[in-house]
Amino acid sequence: MRLDTPLEQRASRRPHYDPDAFGRVSEQIARFLGTARFLVYMTVFIVVWILLNVSPFAFDPYTFTFLTLLLSLQASYAAPLILLAQNRQADRDRISLDEDRATSERLQADVEYLSREVASLRQALGEVATRDFLRAQLREVTEEVVARTRTGEPGADVTAELARRAAREDRERRAERKKRRSAEKTAERDAERPDLGEPFVGEHDGD
Repeated sequence: MRLDTPLEQRASRRPHYDPDAFGRVSEQIARFLGTARFLVYMTVFIVVWILLNVSPFAFDPYTFTFLTLLLSLQASYAAPLILLAQNRQADRDRISLDEDRATSERLQADVEYLSREVASLRQALGEVATRDFLRAQLREVTEEVVARTRTGEPGADVTAELARRAAREDRERRAERKKRRSAEKTAERDAERPDLGEPFVGEHDGD
Protein backbone atom coordinates (compact mmCIF):
# COMPACT_ATOMS: atom_id res chain seq x y z
CA MET A 1 0.00 0.00 0.00
CA ARG A 2 1.49 3.27 -1.16
CA LEU A 3 1.22 6.37 1.03
CA ASP A 4 0.55 8.67 -1.97
CA THR A 5 -2.47 6.62 -3.07
CA PRO A 6 -5.79 7.36 -1.37
CA LEU A 7 -7.71 4.49 0.07
CA GLU A 8 -10.95 3.43 -1.53
CA GLN A 9 -13.95 4.71 0.33
CA ARG A 10 -15.66 1.90 2.10
CA ALA A 11 -19.38 1.56 1.93
CA SER A 12 -21.02 2.70 5.14
CA ARG A 13 -22.87 -0.04 7.00
CA ARG A 14 -25.07 2.44 8.85
CA PRO A 15 -28.71 2.55 7.86
CA HIS A 16 -29.44 5.47 5.56
CA TYR A 17 -32.62 7.52 5.81
CA ASP A 18 -33.90 10.84 4.56
CA PRO A 19 -33.96 13.32 7.49
CA ASP A 20 -36.56 15.54 5.80
CA ALA A 21 -38.92 12.65 5.11
CA PHE A 22 -38.49 11.34 8.65
CA GLY A 23 -39.09 14.84 10.01
CA ARG A 24 -42.28 15.24 8.00
CA VAL A 25 -43.58 11.89 9.22
CA SER A 26 -42.71 12.79 12.81
CA GLU A 27 -44.57 16.11 12.47
CA GLN A 28 -47.64 14.32 11.14
CA ILE A 29 -47.54 11.88 14.05
CA ALA A 30 -47.04 14.70 16.56
CA ARG A 31 -50.00 16.58 15.09
CA PHE A 32 -52.14 13.45 15.35
CA LEU A 33 -51.08 12.88 18.97
CA GLY A 34 -52.26 16.37 19.85
CA THR A 35 -55.82 15.90 18.56
CA ALA A 36 -59.03 14.82 20.28
CA ARG A 37 -59.32 11.91 17.84
CA PHE A 38 -56.19 10.32 19.29
CA LEU A 39 -57.59 10.64 22.82
CA VAL A 40 -60.84 8.99 21.72
CA TYR A 41 -59.00 6.16 19.98
CA MET A 42 -56.72 5.63 22.98
CA THR A 43 -59.66 5.60 25.39
CA VAL A 44 -61.59 3.09 23.26
CA PHE A 45 -58.53 0.86 22.97
CA ILE A 46 -57.91 0.81 26.74
CA VAL A 47 -61.59 0.19 27.56
CA VAL A 48 -61.80 -2.69 25.06
CA TRP A 49 -58.55 -4.16 26.41
CA ILE A 50 -59.83 -4.03 29.99
CA LEU A 51 -63.26 -5.47 29.11
CA LEU A 52 -61.74 -8.34 27.17
CA ASN A 53 -59.29 -9.21 29.93
CA VAL A 54 -61.93 -9.23 32.68
CA SER A 55 -64.15 -11.50 30.57
CA PRO A 56 -63.65 -15.23 29.90
CA PHE A 57 -61.85 -14.26 26.70
CA ALA A 58 -58.86 -12.80 28.58
CA PHE A 59 -55.59 -12.98 26.63
CA ASP A 60 -53.30 -10.98 28.97
CA PRO A 61 -51.80 -13.48 31.42
CA TYR A 62 -49.98 -10.77 33.38
CA THR A 63 -53.00 -8.88 34.75
CA PHE A 64 -52.77 -5.75 32.58
CA THR A 65 -48.97 -5.66 32.75
CA PHE A 66 -48.78 -6.04 28.99
CA LEU A 67 -51.13 -3.03 28.58
CA THR A 68 -48.88 -0.96 30.85
CA LEU A 69 -45.89 -1.96 28.73
CA LEU A 70 -47.65 -0.89 25.52
CA LEU A 71 -48.60 2.45 26.99
CA SER A 72 -45.03 3.03 28.21
CA LEU A 73 -43.66 2.22 24.76
CA GLN A 74 -46.17 4.57 23.17
CA ALA A 75 -45.18 7.40 25.54
CA SER A 76 -41.44 6.76 25.09
CA TYR A 77 -41.79 7.09 21.30
CA ALA A 78 -44.24 9.97 21.39
CA ALA A 79 -41.97 12.28 23.42
CA PRO A 80 -38.99 12.20 20.97
CA LEU A 81 -41.32 12.61 18.00
CA ILE A 82 -42.92 15.68 19.59
CA LEU A 83 -39.49 17.14 20.40
CA LEU A 84 -38.32 16.55 16.82
CA ALA A 85 -41.41 18.31 15.45
CA GLN A 86 -40.84 21.23 17.83
CA ASN A 87 -37.19 21.52 16.74
CA ARG A 88 -38.18 21.63 13.07
CA GLN A 89 -40.78 24.29 13.83
CA ALA A 90 -38.20 26.31 15.79
CA ASP A 91 -35.82 26.14 12.80
CA ARG A 92 -38.54 27.39 10.47
CA ASP A 93 -39.40 30.21 12.87
CA ARG A 94 -35.74 31.25 13.08
CA ILE A 95 -35.41 31.33 9.29
CA SER A 96 -38.63 33.34 9.00
CA LEU A 97 -37.39 35.76 11.67
CA ASP A 98 -34.08 36.26 9.84
CA GLU A 99 -35.94 36.97 6.59
CA ASP A 100 -38.24 39.45 8.34
CA ARG A 101 -35.23 41.21 9.89
CA ALA A 102 -33.50 41.46 6.50
CA THR A 103 -36.70 42.82 4.94
CA SER A 104 -37.04 45.39 7.73
CA GLU A 105 -33.44 46.53 7.23
CA ARG A 106 -34.01 46.96 3.48
CA LEU A 107 -37.20 48.91 4.10
CA GLN A 108 -35.44 51.14 6.63
CA ALA A 109 -32.64 51.84 4.14
CA ASP A 110 -35.20 52.68 1.44
CA VAL A 111 -37.06 55.02 3.80
CA GLU A 112 -33.84 56.81 4.76
CA TYR A 113 -32.89 57.21 1.08
CA LEU A 114 -36.31 58.60 0.21
CA SER A 115 -36.16 60.98 3.18
CA ARG A 116 -32.81 62.34 2.00
CA GLU A 117 -34.17 62.75 -1.53
CA VAL A 118 -37.25 64.60 -0.28
CA ALA A 119 -35.08 66.91 1.85
CA SER A 120 -32.84 67.70 -1.12
CA LEU A 121 -35.90 68.42 -3.28
CA ARG A 122 -37.26 70.77 -0.62
CA GLN A 123 -33.98 72.66 -0.52
CA ALA A 124 -33.86 72.86 -4.32
CA LEU A 125 -37.44 74.10 -4.51
CA GLY A 126 -36.72 76.70 -1.82
CA GLU A 127 -34.05 78.27 -4.05
CA VAL A 128 -36.26 78.44 -7.16
CA ALA A 129 -38.23 81.62 -7.83
CA THR A 130 -41.95 81.01 -8.08
CA ARG A 131 -44.19 82.24 -10.89
CA ASP A 132 -46.05 84.67 -8.64
CA PHE A 133 -42.77 86.16 -7.41
CA LEU A 134 -41.55 86.73 -10.97
CA ARG A 135 -44.86 88.25 -12.01
CA ALA A 136 -44.82 90.61 -9.04
CA GLN A 137 -41.23 91.69 -9.77
CA LEU A 138 -41.95 92.24 -13.46
CA ARG A 139 -45.08 94.21 -12.60
CA GLU A 140 -43.16 96.47 -10.20
CA VAL A 141 -40.36 97.04 -12.71
CA THR A 142 -42.87 97.80 -15.46
CA GLU A 143 -44.76 100.26 -13.30
CA GLU A 144 -41.53 101.97 -12.26
CA VAL A 145 -40.35 102.26 -15.87
CA VAL A 146 -43.68 103.66 -16.94
CA ALA A 147 -43.73 106.16 -14.04
CA ARG A 148 -40.18 107.36 -14.72
CA THR A 149 -40.83 107.61 -18.41
CA ARG A 150 -43.84 109.82 -17.78
CA THR A 151 -41.84 112.11 -15.48
CA GLY A 152 -39.31 112.68 -18.24
CA GLU A 153 -36.24 111.20 -16.51
CA PRO A 154 -33.31 110.19 -18.72
CA GLY A 155 -33.12 106.61 -19.88
CA ALA A 156 -29.67 106.08 -18.38
CA ASP A 157 -30.90 106.99 -14.91
CA VAL A 158 -33.83 104.62 -15.29
CA THR A 159 -31.51 101.80 -16.35
CA ALA A 160 -29.12 102.43 -13.47
CA GLU A 161 -31.98 102.58 -10.99
CA LEU A 162 -33.40 99.35 -12.35
CA ALA A 163 -29.98 97.69 -12.06
CA ARG A 164 -29.62 98.87 -8.46
CA ARG A 165 -33.11 97.68 -7.65
CA ALA A 166 -32.44 94.28 -9.22
CA ALA A 167 -29.17 93.97 -7.27
CA ARG A 168 -30.93 94.92 -4.03
CA GLU A 169 -33.70 92.38 -4.65
CA ASP A 170 -31.10 89.73 -5.47
CA ARG A 171 -29.37 90.39 -2.16
CA GLU A 172 -32.71 90.22 -0.34
CA ARG A 173 -33.55 86.88 -1.98
CA ARG A 174 -30.15 85.47 -1.03
CA ALA A 175 -30.60 86.62 2.55
CA GLU A 176 -34.07 85.09 2.66
CA ARG A 177 -32.78 81.76 1.29
CA LYS A 178 -29.95 81.77 3.82
CA LYS A 179 -32.40 82.45 6.63
CA ARG A 180 -34.68 79.66 5.41
CA ARG A 181 -31.78 77.19 5.29
CA SER A 182 -30.68 78.06 8.81
CA ALA A 183 -34.27 77.68 10.03
CA GLU A 184 -34.54 74.23 8.41
CA LYS A 185 -31.22 73.12 9.91
CA THR A 186 -32.34 74.32 13.34
CA ALA A 187 -35.64 72.44 12.96
CA GLU A 188 -33.80 69.25 11.96
CA ARG A 189 -31.48 69.50 14.95
CA ASP A 190 -34.43 70.08 17.27
CA ALA A 191 -36.21 67.05 15.79
CA GLU A 192 -33.18 64.83 16.42
CA ARG A 193 -32.93 65.91 20.08
CA PRO A 194 -35.03 64.10 22.70
CA ASP A 195 -38.09 65.97 23.93
CA LEU A 196 -37.15 67.68 27.18
CA GLY A 197 -40.67 68.92 27.87
CA GLU A 198 -41.81 72.43 28.70
CA PRO A 199 -39.42 74.69 30.64
CA PHE A 200 -40.08 75.17 34.31
CA VAL A 201 -41.71 78.46 35.16
CA GLY A 202 -41.58 79.64 38.75
CA GLU A 203 -44.21 81.56 40.59
CA HIS A 204 -42.53 84.96 40.06
CA ASP A 205 -41.38 84.37 36.46
CA GLY A 206 -44.61 85.50 34.90
CA ASP A 207 -44.68 88.81 36.87
